[in-house]
Amino acid sequence: MQPVITIERLTKTYASGHPALKQIDLQIHKGEIFALLGPNGAGKTTFMDIITGKTRPDSGHVVW
Repeated sequence: MQPVITIERLTKTYASGHPALKQIDLQIHKGEIFALLGPNGAGKTTFMDIITGKTRPDSGHVVW
């Protein structure tokens, strides 16, 4: 089955030097349910901002 979202090598580091995302790979297929869980500062909001186009990653890409 074809994934509806493919995320490859997603990386984001802020100007302060804080690495928010390090080489994230993920495929989501039609009908799947997933959750982003983690402590404060883990990169959940940055990840969602990149997927929705609100923030640009330093490297990697998202394919819808």
